[in-house]
Amino acid sequence: MKLLDNKNAVITGARRGIGREIVNTFAKHGANIWACARKYDENFEADMKSIAAQYGVEIWPVYFDVTSESEVKKAIAEIRAMKLPVDVLVNAAGIADSSTLFQMTSIEKMRNVMEVNFFALTRLTQYISRMMAKQKAGSIVNISSVAGIDGEPAQYEYSASKAAVIGGTRNLARELANSNIRVNAIAPGMISTDMGNLIEQSLKEEILQKTIMKRMGRPEEVANAAVFLASDLSSFMTGQIIRVDGGM
Repeated sequence: MKLLDNKNAVITGARRGIGREIVNTFAKHGANIWACARKYDENFEADMKSIAAQYGVEIWPVYFDVTSESEVKKAIAEIRAMKLPVDVLVNAAGIADSSTLFQMTSIEKMRNVMEVNFFALTRLTQYISRMMAKQKAGSIVNISSVAGIDGEPAQYEYSASKAAVIGGTRNLARELANSNIRVNAIAPGMISTDMGNLIEQSLKEEILQKTIMKRMGRPEEVANAAVFLASDLSSFMTGQIIRVDGGM
């Protein structure tokens, strides 16, 4: 059963990790995708073509820096020019810097993480939600983190940025409901990706000991939740934060 058959989705952070797996899983479920990455890359192009061919869908790579307003505007113009409905937006792009104690973390570093994880997400959502409002339909899925709910040692700026995503998700769900746009977020726990593996080993072991399932999650387990929130199976869900964390 293809849950996203004939739907068109914009997915950021598509080059690797959770974002790349969301592209793969959405394609498996029949979605056509604007796969967003920062810079042109032949390997990325080949990867997207391979996924598209495997599942018989269209995948259009779109390149822009999420923190650059001019590049975002250019990307939006490129998407608009195709004159297709945008049914789903998945904000998967994000960064996590190396762990440092709060007292030792510069404001500049905090601003950089907040810019990518919250303000860039907000800017793109503004543009895409305007398109969805004209169609009177859409689903927005934000990738937050359990760190934005529970907090995380030595990750002040990351936790704060992901908490902002959660607050924004709940606010937008109320604001966009009249346009028939649903807004939800996923809060992954410790996932086996390049970003997840930045966590120091001692902290990783401590977190795993507190996790009911005693393992790291897989990117596809987050992607499956994103498919559910993007599909009509979750048609009466908005403003929700879904934890995919193995029971933390």
